[in-house]
Amino acid sequence: MSERETRVRSILITYFPMFIATLSLVTSIYNGYLNGLFVNLIQRNVGRMEYMRTCKDVIDAYFQVKFRASVVSRNRENASAGSAAMTSEQIEAANAVARMSALGTYLANLRDESVRVRYTELSGAVDKAVNEARQTPPAALDKLFEPADRIFGTLNADCVKTALDKPM
Repeated sequence: MSERETRVRSILITYFPMFIATLSLVTSIYNGYLNGLFVNLIQRNVGRMEYMRTCKDVIDAYFQVKFRASVVSRNRENASAGSAAMTSEQIEAANAVARMSALGTYLANLRDESVRVRYTELSGAVDKAVNEARQTPPAALDKLFEPADRIFGTLNADCVKTALDKPM
């Protein structure tokens, strides 16, 4: 073996492992970067899915309130006239209003002040409609829920838009 070959081998033996170590370090740094991006993507997607799930729950709760109000309206003859006691249908309707209001408050807390005000208006309109359902014939329930339906429609559209616009 000549002096030159010995020198080349010595250089290769010294620098080749350093080159491999440097490549390994760069790969590790890049992998950490990609893992950070992946974690951020998952966190944003979880937030988006939670928001969408709560939107779905609010929609379900709203229609449960309307159903319970129709039951209260249909059974208004069974309620004692002028009685302050609530029937089981009225209790269920009030419970449905409370659930919808709680879900609306949760969603509103994730948004700005104007949306919070709209959810508060919705809760008030729904509560008023359910309380008046006791004296309202079933045919007039749609008119009773008109203000709540308008607010619900805009909030539902905003809910879906917000969930879809959240970055992934």
